[in-house]
Amino acid sequence: MSLINNKNIYRTVLIVSFIGLNILLLLGISRILEYLNSGADRSTMLHLEKETVSTYLPKVNWISLENPAREMEKNTLNKIERDYLFAWYIKNNAFQNNDSTGIDDFYTQNTRINLKSTIVYNKQNNISIESTTLKHNPKLEFYSEDGQQIVFTDKNVIEFQKVFKNEKLIATVQDTATYKVLMLLEDGFWRVRHLLKMDKVDFDSIPKKSKGIYSVSGKKIMKDSVDFLVKGINYYPKNSAWDTFGVKFNTDTITKDFDIIKSSNLNTIRVFLQYEDFGKADVSIEKLEKLEILLDLAEKKELAVIVTLFDFYGDYSLNSWTLTHRHAEKIVSHFKDHNAILAWDIKNEPNLDFESRGKENVINWLSQTINVVKENDPNHLITIGWSNSESAMNLEDELAFVSYHFYNPIEQFQQEFTALEKATEKPVVLQEFGLESYKGFWNWFGNNVSDQANYHKKMQDTFKKNNLAFVSWTLYDFPNVPNAVVGRWPWQKQKQKKFGFIDVNGKPKEAFKYISN
Repeated sequence: MSLINNKNIYRTVLIVSFIGLNILLLLGISRILEYLNSGADRSTMLHLEKETVSTYLPKVNWISLENPAREMEKNTLNKIERDYLFAWYIKNNAFQNNDSTGIDDFYTQNTRINLKSTIVYNKQNNISIESTTLKHNPKLEFYSEDGQQIVFTDKNVIEFQKVFKNEKLIATVQDTATYKVLMLLEDGFWRVRHLLKMDKVDFDSIPKKSKGIYSVSGKKIMKDSVDFLVKGINYYPKNSAWDTFGVKFNTDTITKDFDIIKSSNLNTIRVFLQYEDFGKADVSIEKLEKLEILLDLAEKKELAVIVTLFDFYGDYSLNSWTLTHRHAEKIVSHFKDHNAILAWDIKNEPNLDFESRGKENVINWLSQTINVVKENDPNHLITIGWSNSESAMNLEDELAFVSYHFYNPIEQFQQEFTALEKATEKPVVLQEFGLESYKGFWNWFGNNVSDQANYHKKMQDTFKKNNLAFVSWTLYDFPNVPNAVVGRWPWQKQKQKKFGFIDVNGKPKEAFKYISN
């Protein structure tokens, strides 16, 4: 009898469990249908929204929205633009990974077939294509009266590709082409029906003319058409080294420091912006406001400012290009009319990444970023802060002046500078140089404060004799140096703390007498 009862109990449990699972399944399906019918974003379903925001932000500039059939609604335009860019993003990912995930969601049947056949071919031949688009210039051609169809011409799309075969890079290509695009509204989403590649076309654009107060004439930097010899210093506040725009940002501190710099016969400072600290592609308004305060104070003190846009940045992959472009665009466009800015320094010591990231990748990223800066700010000069004279001729033609850093033995300076000056027709600025005054437990054979003073005296004598532009490193000794700067080893950090002309107690060191000439 107990055996029969046990069987009945088991049977009842199984039946109840089965019914419960089906109820849960039906509820789940109904929730999904409810979610989709409510106009849910399929990008969220595919977990693409976050991906695209963090990896893909090409510049989009609608040339025209005129349409005879129906006026384009702003909300609809935003959806079309979003789905169109998603379609590019999905295609780029598909060709890079030879995986068709997402193709069905952003392309109609005929286009899917073509894309998937390309993916199959590439996969069979072990080919992969890493690519990104940098700029889109769509012009509306037709928007149907029922709001279900749109045709536009995407003019002069700038596309950058790296082609790999058997995991080996075989080609790097930049292409500018125009696309005729047809998109259909299906199930509440815009899908690409046709993406027909055409030749590059010309369209009207107004050339931007520089109206900045700083310019270049031959081998000289000019300010309001008068020779301007850069005599400067790299600047961090003493107690916030490598964190100028952080929580310790203080206008009184900066004002006092600028008074010291100005009274020392210097006319220029160089400051550093860090990509992550400034909010990456979504630039922090708070950071922009702090930078504006610093620039306003510099202008008031008649100090020119070289602003280094990217410090502590080393990702040159194509997937990140559009993010860094939006970062640079937001900063330089905000300050394109600020008179304190002498130049935008694209990147601090990018040649140090040549070996680990690939020289070609670094150079390509720099060149494209230069284009973005020029397009958004025609008023200021552009340079790159190379870590040595050997790398300083890279991209020379795209820069207003050549900048390099020098930390070799002082006996090599004249020869290095002379060779570089002969090699270029551009002005040359020694953008960093200096000698630490640390001789102690971690460096028994280092330099003392007298050695440092003698070094700067010799350098300033050379600058004065040859009328050379210079920006020294740095105003203060620092009580703390972040590990990210030189590493965590004490013999590295102790040296880095002692490059200043003023010690941590605010007292001028012997070298302060030779901060300028």
